[in-house]
Amino acid sequence: MPEQRWRSGAGKHLPFALVLGVAVLGLVRIFQYHWRQGAVLLGVSLLVAAVLRVLVTDEQAGLIKIRGRGMDAFLYSTLGIVVIAVALTITGGPLSR
Repeated sequence: MPEQRWRSGAGKHLPFALVLGVAVLGLVRIFQYHWRQGAVLLGVSLLVAAVLRVLVTDEQAGLIKIRGRGMDAFLYSTLGIVVIAVALTITGGPLSR
Protein backbone atom coordinates (compact mmCIF):
# COMPACT_ATOMS: atom_id res chain seq x y z
CA MET A 1 0.00 0.00 0.00
CA PRO A 2 2.77 2.57 0.72
CA GLU A 3 4.08 2.01 -2.82
CA GLN A 4 0.79 3.31 -4.22
CA ARG A 5 1.23 6.61 -2.37
CA TRP A 6 4.58 7.21 -4.10
CA ARG A 7 3.08 6.50 -7.50
CA SER A 8 0.57 9.31 -7.18
CA GLY A 9 1.41 12.61 -8.85
CA ALA A 10 1.91 14.58 -5.65
CA GLY A 11 3.71 11.83 -3.73
CA LYS A 12 6.29 11.43 -6.46
CA HIS A 13 7.39 15.04 -6.07
CA LEU A 14 7.67 15.19 -2.26
CA PRO A 15 11.49 14.91 -2.22
CA PHE A 16 11.75 17.76 -4.71
CA ALA A 17 9.25 19.84 -2.74
CA LEU A 18 11.32 19.42 0.42
CA VAL A 19 14.53 20.46 -1.35
CA LEU A 20 12.74 23.37 -3.01
CA GLY A 21 11.31 24.52 0.32
CA VAL A 22 14.76 24.73 1.93
CA ALA A 23 16.14 26.51 -1.15
CA VAL A 24 13.31 29.06 -1.05
CA LEU A 25 14.06 29.74 2.62
CA GLY A 26 17.68 30.37 1.60
CA LEU A 27 16.61 32.79 -1.12
CA VAL A 28 14.35 34.63 1.32
CA ARG A 29 17.30 35.07 3.70
CA ILE A 30 19.44 36.35 0.82
CA PHE A 31 16.77 38.88 -0.15
CA GLN A 32 16.67 40.00 3.50
CA TYR A 33 20.37 40.86 3.21
CA HIS A 34 21.49 37.86 5.26
CA TRP A 35 23.41 36.42 2.32
CA ARG A 36 25.64 34.15 4.36
CA GLN A 37 22.73 32.41 6.07
CA GLY A 38 20.92 32.17 2.75
CA ALA A 39 23.92 30.65 1.01
CA VAL A 40 24.30 28.11 3.82
CA LEU A 41 20.64 27.19 3.45
CA LEU A 42 21.13 26.72 -0.29
CA GLY A 43 24.04 24.40 0.48
CA VAL A 44 21.90 22.54 3.01
CA SER A 45 19.19 22.08 0.38
CA LEU A 46 21.78 20.40 -1.86
CA LEU A 47 22.83 18.13 1.01
CA VAL A 48 19.18 17.26 1.65
CA ALA A 49 18.86 16.37 -2.05
CA ALA A 50 21.93 14.12 -1.75
CA VAL A 51 20.53 12.31 1.29
CA LEU A 52 17.12 11.89 -0.30
CA ARG A 53 18.67 10.63 -3.52
CA VAL A 54 20.45 7.90 -1.56
CA LEU A 55 17.44 6.96 0.58
CA VAL A 56 14.61 6.84 -1.96
CA THR A 57 14.25 4.62 -5.02
CA ASP A 58 14.59 5.93 -8.55
CA GLU A 59 10.81 5.92 -8.92
CA GLN A 60 10.33 7.85 -5.68
CA ALA A 61 13.07 10.38 -6.42
CA GLY A 62 10.94 12.30 -8.90
CA LEU A 63 12.52 15.54 -10.02
CA ILE A 64 15.74 15.19 -7.98
CA LYS A 65 16.74 12.26 -10.22
CA ILE A 66 19.04 13.53 -12.95
CA ARG A 67 21.68 10.83 -13.44
CA GLY A 68 22.42 7.60 -11.65
CA ARG A 69 21.90 7.42 -7.90
CA GLY A 70 25.61 7.44 -7.03
CA MET A 71 26.49 10.29 -9.36
CA ASP A 72 23.55 12.41 -8.18
CA ALA A 73 24.46 11.88 -4.53
CA PHE A 74 28.12 12.66 -5.20
CA LEU A 75 27.43 15.84 -7.16
CA TYR A 76 24.71 17.14 -4.82
CA SER A 77 26.83 16.57 -1.72
CA THR A 78 30.01 17.97 -3.27
CA LEU A 79 28.29 21.12 -4.49
CA GLY A 80 26.48 21.52 -1.16
CA ILE A 81 29.72 21.28 0.81
CA VAL A 82 31.45 23.74 -1.54
CA VAL A 83 28.61 26.28 -1.28
CA ILE A 84 28.59 26.05 2.52
CA ALA A 85 32.39 26.31 2.72
CA VAL A 86 32.48 29.37 0.48
CA ALA A 87 29.65 31.03 2.42
CA LEU A 88 31.41 30.49 5.73
CA THR A 89 34.88 31.55 4.61
CA ILE A 90 34.15 34.79 2.75
CA THR A 91 34.76 37.79 4.98
CA GLY A 92 34.29 41.49 4.36
CA GLY A 93 32.66 42.89 1.26
CA PRO A 94 29.65 45.12 0.76
CA LEU A 95 27.18 42.57 2.13
CA SER A 96 28.93 41.93 5.44
CA ARG A 97 27.12 42.71 8.64
